[in-house]
Amino acid sequence: MADILSIQLYTLRSLNDLDSILDTAKTAGFRNVEGVGSHLEDAANVKAKLDARELRMSSSHIGLAALRERPDAVITACRVLGLVQLFMPSVPAEQRSMDASGWRALGQDLARSAKQFAESGINLGYHNHDWELTPKDGTRTALELVFAEAEGSPLTWQADVAWLVRGGAAPELWLRRYRDRLASAHVKDIAAAGTGLDEDGWADVGSGVLDWRTLWQLCLDCGARWMVVEHDRPSDPARSARASFAWLSKTLS
Repeated sequence: MADILSIQLYTLRSLNDLDSILDTAKTAGFRNVEGVGSHLEDAANVKAKLDARELRMSSSHIGLAALRERPDAVITACRVLGLVQLFMPSVPAEQRSMDASGWRALGQDLARSAKQFAESGINLGYHNHDWELTPKDGTRTALELVFAEAEGSPLTWQADVAWLVRGGAAPELWLRRYRDRLASAHVKDIAAAGTGLDEDGWADVGSGVLDWRTLWQLCLDCGARWMVVEHDRPSDPARSARASFAWLSKTLS
């Protein structure tokens, strides 16, 4: 389990200092971490800090602007960090309500970038939230439009299962439907109704309402190669990382 388990460092962002962030991930038990765009901007320094702790960067998120404007620099950073998987995590907030044509254009854009990065041995994928589950063309959702326009391209998918649930979707249906694109899944939990309000309704893995015993196996069965713990707004990031790792280790080992 530990070999495919990672933690999205966004979870620990309030610790501010990268040394503290990596130390916290290591102390919690993680061997792998998932980066964010800023880590690719300082790749050599980040790699040295990872190596000093015997940590590996499993994948990284990367902004749409960097993909469009600095692809060569991103590819170079991936080589320094030993990365072969990137995920574009979100469009800017002002674009999340765009119409069907905007989502189709995004799918085409990501398909082009995925082909470009594949030539350098790097897989590019898309990471969902809940706003992509809004119907944009009849009953077709934004996420469906993105994947339809990327048909025939190597674009992969990082399924954020909890965001699928928040968006009113049945994870099993989506994971099975797009299993050929699935490369990774985010592992996080949703607090019971009326609880966790100070954490935007999120919970440590295993302490919320999602059945992660079943969902974990479902993600693997559908092709996920990395399972990435995340908590979007933990009140105590270090405790959250420890608790999620401990529950997963006890439950799935």
